[in-house]
Amino acid sequence: MTQLPFDGAISRYFREGAPKSVREAIEKAGKDDILTKSYPYREELSGKEYDTHMDALQIELAKMQAGLKASGKRLLVVFEGRDAAGKGGTIKAVTENLNPRQAYVVALPKPNERESQQWYFQRYVDWFPAKGEIALYDRSWYNRAMIEHVFGFCTPQERTKFFRQLPEFEQMIVDEGIVFLKIWLEVGRAEQLKRFLDREGDLLKQWKLSQIDIDGLAKWDDYCTAIDETMEKTHFKHAPWTVILSDDKKRARIAAIQTILGAVDYAGKDEKSIGKVDDKICGGPKLRG
Repeated sequence: MTQLPFDGAISRYFREGAPKSVREAIEKAGKDDILTKSYPYREELSGKEYDTHMDALQIELAKMQAGLKASGKRLLVVFEGRDAAGKGGTIKAVTENLNPRQAYVVALPKPNERESQQWYFQRYVDWFPAKGEIALYDRSWYNRAMIEHVFGFCTPQERTKFFRQLPEFEQMIVDEGIVFLKIWLEVGRAEQLKRFLDREGDLLKQWKLSQIDIDGLAKWDDYCTAIDETMEKTHFKHAPWTVILSDDKKRARIAAIQTILGAVDYAGKDEKSIGKVDDKICGGPKLRG
């Protein structure tokens, strides 16, 4: 029997704390079923269709990176989203065939004592891309607006200050000539819990779980409020959000890569291979419903 991390807290929440509708959705679902009723598709994209499209997108990503290197342009992509929404897998799909010397992932841990005494944005700026580079942030400065707020890790005054400084901070990124994207991956409550249960029972995935994940299970509504407020206050004309419904990881990864490729001009760009972004699952904040 697989030893469960956190004393089986996720399984216990599933049995005792999860809303009845969420529990029933998970219990009744087939292997490829979509659990969120409002999701526009009832089954996941087929593996064959995914592989064919992804192979073409990987070639375009390699061409894009070559173009960035030749032009000296810089690309910065912020990936945010609910826990288990697929940020890590999507980033891995983006970087799979890129040269790691020019493309890197920024996943910063909890700030140390010195960092906690700096300007809040400072440690994130340290990892901004130089000419020809691609920086992909697996979570970002938006921690303050959502996670820190929901768990009380920042004061209301610190969060207010964050929102006040943010528009100019992101305007400076754009003014610097950096191609800047903010991608939000949204997953339904039942699908999120199902993914947590899968991680709990898989020794190769247990490392993805944290105490924050456990403690956050009962804070779904608090997160909804914080996310709604953040989207409303930070969907800027100069730095808009792209929201991707990620109950189907395959469709979400394709949409994320298409969004990135669509934001960068490079030689030999093949629009047909990239394809049209599926606006049923990819759009602005209103897509969250």
